[in-house]
Amino acid sequence: MTQRLRDFGLTCGILQPGPLNAITDVPGIKLGHFTLNEGELRTGFTALLPHDGNLFRRKLRAAVDVINGFGKSVGLMQLAELGQIETPLLLGNTLSVGTGFDALVTRALAANPDIGRQTGTVNPVVLECNDGYLSDIRARALTEAHAFAALDAAASGPVAEGAVGAGTGMSAFGFKGGIGTASRRFALDDAGHMLGVLALANFGNAGDLVLPDGRRPVPPEAKPHAERGSVILVIATDVPLESRQLHRVARRGGAGLARLGAFWGNGSGDIAVAFTTADPIDHDQPADLVPLRALNENRIDTLFRAAAEATQEAVLNALVAAPATTGRDGHHRPSLGDWLRANAG
Repeated sequence: MTQRLRDFGLTCGILQPGPLNAITDVPGIKLGHFTLNEGELRTGFTALLPHDGNLFRRKLRAAVDVINGFGKSVGLMQLAELGQIETPLLLGNTLSVGTGFDALVTRALAANPDIGRQTGTVNPVVLECNDGYLSDIRARALTEAHAFAALDAAASGPVAEGAVGAGTGMSAFGFKGGIGTASRRFALDDAGHMLGVLALANFGNAGDLVLPDGRRPVPPEAKPHAERGSVILVIATDVPLESRQLHRVARRGGAGLARLGAFWGNGSGDIAVAFTTADPIDHDQPADLVPLRALNENRIDTLFRAAAEATQEAVLNALVAAPATTGRDGHHRPSLGDWLRANAG
């Protein structure tokens, strides 16, 4: 059974997690992986579906915060301008972004015959990190069929973490990185709400990682190197928020990364996308004026705290769940989970 951070008695912050302590605690969200682990390949796709319906027709309010922009993601310009997402989100490696784009366009065109005819085109969002240390990224092995497999595997419930999907070949703080998730629950107007984070962790210098109890694990045979990694954060909530408020929440993902010891180096692509599942936007809305619910700004600190805490824990869950991995050309990354077991008590 895969271990998580809390199995070692470590917690992040003061808010309580949701039942699964995962982004899928936010109602309606589904997550799926396709993992390619053979020969010199340690790679894959991870797909996040914000709801079961047609996202092009029922868009969600969203925002992006580019913490450090050394990255090759697509779709972020229109997302920032319009404050909406209209496709599932795909995470992969740097050289698979075009493949992910094609897969999302193929699915959107099949479901919406009016795209490019009676209505505009579609804006897929594909996010990436470079898994080239452990995987032969030059092979460009990921295909549209692999992206479709991740999309079709998306399900609610517990989330597979560690060296799965897009996280298969990632590294963080000199350890094996990967996919991790966490959530926080809280009340607004006496009603329960959720905020969840999905992290693709591929960043941080060896020796910089700080655990919640203050320990600083150093992987065996760690060597200093320039920060050239990346981290992708997807932050989801069921709280009604304007896109401007979502941008403020997305920015607090950076606070969670800072708690881990990250400083967002020059060569790091650090991106946070935030969206709300509340009040979808009707693509075919006939009215000129539409109602908008939004959080009282004086209550937003709760979401800021939730985003920071869940980000910190999601990254650590990725590192704890990922096993020690040897990949391309014998390159090796040890497991933080193994380090915690060896240093327990």
